[in-house]
Amino acid sequence: MTRIVIIGGGPGGYEAALVAAQLGARVTVVEDEGPGGACVLTDCVPSKTMIATSVRKQALVDGTSLGVHFTGGPDGDVGGAVADMAVVNRRVKELARAQSADIAARLAAENVEVVRGRGRLLEPGTVRAGDRTIRADVVIVATGATPRVLPGAEPDGERILTWRQMYDIDELPEKLIVVGSGVTGAEFAGAYMSLGSEVTLVSSRDRMMPNEDADAAEVLEEVYRRRGMNVMGRSRASSVKRTADGVVVTLEDGRTAEGTHCLMTVGMVPNTSGIGLEENGVRLDRNGFIEVDKVSRTSAPGVYAAGDCTGVLMLASVAAMQGRIAVWHALGEAVQPIRLATVASNIFTDPEIAAVGVTQKQVENKEVDAKVVKLPLATNARAKMQGFHDGFIKMFCRPNTGIILGAVVVAPRASELILALSVAVQHRLTVDQLAHTFAVYPSLSGSITEAARRLMSPLTAGI
Repeated sequence: MTRIVIIGGGPGGYEAALVAAQLGARVTVVEDEGPGGACVLTDCVPSKTMIATSVRKQALVDGTSLGVHFTGGPDGDVGGAVADMAVVNRRVKELARAQSADIAARLAAENVEVVRGRGRLLEPGTVRAGDRTIRADVVIVATGATPRVLPGAEPDGERILTWRQMYDIDELPEKLIVVGSGVTGAEFAGAYMSLGSEVTLVSSRDRMMPNEDADAAEVLEEVYRRRGMNVMGRSRASSVKRTADGVVVTLEDGRTAEGTHCLMTVGMVPNTSGIGLEENGVRLDRNGFIEVDKVSRTSAPGVYAAGDCTGVLMLASVAAMQGRIAVWHALGEAVQPIRLATVASNIFTDPEIAAVGVTQKQVENKEVDAKVVKLPLATNARAKMQGFHDGFIKMFCRPNTGIILGAVVVAPRASELILALSVAVQHRLTVDQLAHTFAVYPSLSGSITEAARRLMSPLTAGI
């Protein structure tokens, strides 16, 4: 029986453990936070739970345009509906613990041993966990990453915070400054604005989410500004200091922004130091991420790695797939290298932004030859009925064959709509095949088939 030890119990770790157990391996998971790791307990699950609450509250505000309002509210608005952050955060934490418990039960059902503690690689075939030394035929490192801290802006857990500390605040931040306008910053800034905070978003770049589709980022920034967010572009923070009753953020150009709280969202650093990796031949890049090949192997024999600690598209779905691939390869099962070009991603803003495959930037840089169509959501009948005006469906296909190469969806629940396009990219479907597929009328997904029909036209050359 093959003995597999996994350091880290997040998606990369527990998914690897489940596959290994089902294939007959003896599996031990070493995790110091609890089953599910930081993803379930402090990061992805809590943040998306809180965001779901914020979207529901925003719907109350938007409902006034549909003729729904609170009696007694001034001018027909939401009439004093507020977010009780003590209740919101309690629910966030309870749901995270419940999800962790579900994962623990699943691991137990598959006879996976879970050891609470911080794992350390003593040698390629030996892991130290607390006072235990565990021998292994295969080691999988899935230790994740942690919020990056900027010198001069160290979190104190009260006024200057990382997103992992936000759920310990029982009152809604009156004036929240979010430093960092990447995916995490955009998600939290939008959520807290919808919950009722006055939000300032500090972005060091020309626009929000500079690494995402430019059209999508433009739509979201327009929505945020319309709802009242102060978006400060080209504004790099140099320090964050506490004041008597809040915080002051000093920018590199000398300007300042004052608030009651500051949320730092300036990236992640891998949890790879001090656990015996480099001493045992596991090569790290200059940022500390573990270098892996397309089947999750590290440079050390018998040692694999998965998830955020590898820096390969820091998504839970990618971590899980890396973990599964590691096990399949280690146990001699048929395996295909991970295909990053088919990975679907989603940004849980309001509206959401989902994407898969080829990007607009690749097309514009002539890296990929593609026909492109962008269909505004405002023309969709279901969107009109529900009061959605912002967003679009963008689709890319090969000029001659019509094979679908990628897509971007900006819409409510884009995370659900993207699946059809992910299937199309994964299985190399053509726009003709998608166009001839029935869509419900009226539905938001109807815009997907309509975009495909437009790409069927020989006259379609671009957006």
